[in-house]
Amino acid sequence: MLMKEYRICMPLTVEEYRIGQLYMISKHSHEQSDRGEGVEVVQNEPFEDPNHGNGQLTEKRVYLNSKLPSWARAVVPKIFYVTEKAWNYYPYTITEYTCSFLPKFSIHIETKYEDNKGSNDSIFDKEAKDLEREVCFIDIASDEIPERYYKESEDPKYFKSQKTGRGQLKEGWRETHQPIMCSYKLVTVKFEVWGLQTRVEQFVHKVVRDILLIGHRQAFAWVDEWYDMTMDDVREYEKNMHEKTNIKVCNQHSSTVDEIESHAKART
Repeated sequence: MLMKEYRICMPLTVEEYRIGQLYMISKHSHEQSDRGEGVEVVQNEPFEDPNHGNGQLTEKRVYLNSKLPSWARAVVPKIFYVTEKAWNYYPYTITEYTCSFLPKFSIHIETKYEDNKGSNDSIFDKEAKDLEREVCFIDIASDEIPERYYKESEDPKYFKSQKTGRGQLKEGWRETHQPIMCSYKLVTVKFEVWGLQTRVEQFVHKVVRDILLIGHRQAFAWVDEWYDMTMDDVREYEKNMHEKTNIKVCNQHSSTVDEIESHAKART
């Protein structure tokens, strides 16, 4: 098991990011889904928890065979997906990733959002007070992203919002910018297979870090697209994008999902 805590600041408020996050996830999933790979939304509906109250439960299948390293592609089926389940009780969320083909693999992410610059060192005391973990700050303006994902229009160093006047973030922006918020993410990766555990867990954390950096950059760079939306507006947008994305992804897999699950059961 390898646990890390990521802190990603944004030039937004927590209330603004509630809309921006939903918009970004839906648009990003649609953009990244093509040729049978990407994100299929299986379930997205209101959910009530006795401890956390009203929220939203989402289940997705993430098809990503071509995005795996060569050593991983060698041991998984040609059509390979990870199941994502998310419980959104904003400003607190839980996300879990599992794979029926790899029963000893899982990712567990707990997220809390606060209006500060990442200065709350005790935010996960209840969940992981005595657990050793590295704290990693991710800077949406200065940290490098993989070259294939870079777009100047989504670079916070150059982008400036027409609606909010925010943007063109300079080095050290977190110390002075207002408003500012932080996404605190406690990420636990488990791959309990002797000989591969360390390599896989480190690789997954690298992927998670890249995804968090790209996603938060996009949420801000697209702010003028979602800034005037209400929660009803963004839920309608989310619904429409899910339908379009499912069409792009699911047509390729309608006859293979049952085969994957049968194969996984046979392996276990």
